[in-house]
Amino acid sequence: MIKRILVALDPDSDSKVATQYAVHIAKQTDARITGLAVVDTRNIQASSRGGGIGSMYYAEKLRENLTQETRDQARALIAQFEAHVEGCGVRHIEVVEEGVPFERIVEDMKYHDLLVVGCDPHFFYGHPKKRTNTLAGVFHHTIGPTIVVPKAHRDVKKVLFASNGDNSASRAIRLFVELEPFGTDLDVEVVCIHGKDERVDAEFHLQLTKDYLSDHGYEARVHAMRDNEPGERILELAGEIGADLIVAGSTTSKGLTGYSMSKTTETLTNNEQIAVFVEH
Repeated sequence: MIKRILVALDPDSDSKVATQYAVHIAKQTDARITGLAVVDTRNIQASSRGGGIGSMYYAEKLRENLTQETRDQARALIAQFEAHVEGCGVRHIEVVEEGVPFERIVEDMKYHDLLVVGCDPHFFYGHPKKRTNTLAGVFHHTIGPTIVVPKAHRDVKKVLFASNGDNSASRAIRLFVELEPFGTDLDVEVVCIHGKDERVDAEFHLQLTKDYLSDHGYEARVHAMRDNEPGERILELAGEIGADLIVAGSTTSKGLTGYSMSKTTETLTNNEQIAVFVEH
């Protein structure tokens, strides 16, 4: 059951689409939406760091200016969000927080049921084109599912479950079934991408998944496919069958340069055409 939806706002068109998805889900579930804007103090600090004693004064002034500029942009994002949801008939609140974006999102997700975010989030308002690893950090730590939205909103009528039997994929399926973010009147298909000599295991796993979904009211068609590029093949199949949403597990890791996604997770969540429901 979904009663609280968190929308992470970013200064690009994705935030408007994320809000549209959140409003649609909120109307179906009578949920409250929280619009969250985060002032990225870590990147501000890094961008304004001085090179020596003589430059410390100017670095501090730059930090102050960047912080104020980012706060202004955060308030503007909140105002845009509020204007969008005000006439939609859903309950909503707006929050501006300061800190490391993925940490603030993860903390707020302890008290929300679902996160909705754009497919190309930056969260560094002073440099809107600078890529960050915020989404990988969220996936790595959050305790709830995320919907990564495409560039344009589309009604969710057909869903493709991507499952290979691992824990994250199975959790994604279970949570989607339990939360019912788009109701139960859905056309459902399941795909398992397998390696060499794994077809029998894949078909067995698909049958178990099909039976599980059937008991929850979904009559699914299944596909076992061999491919060395699971992410690309899942997207190809989703396009072929006209899927509006992909349900998948995510794999992330933490290295010396921060958090990163597996190639499959990155491929799926970077696509701009189909929404992805993700669980780590």
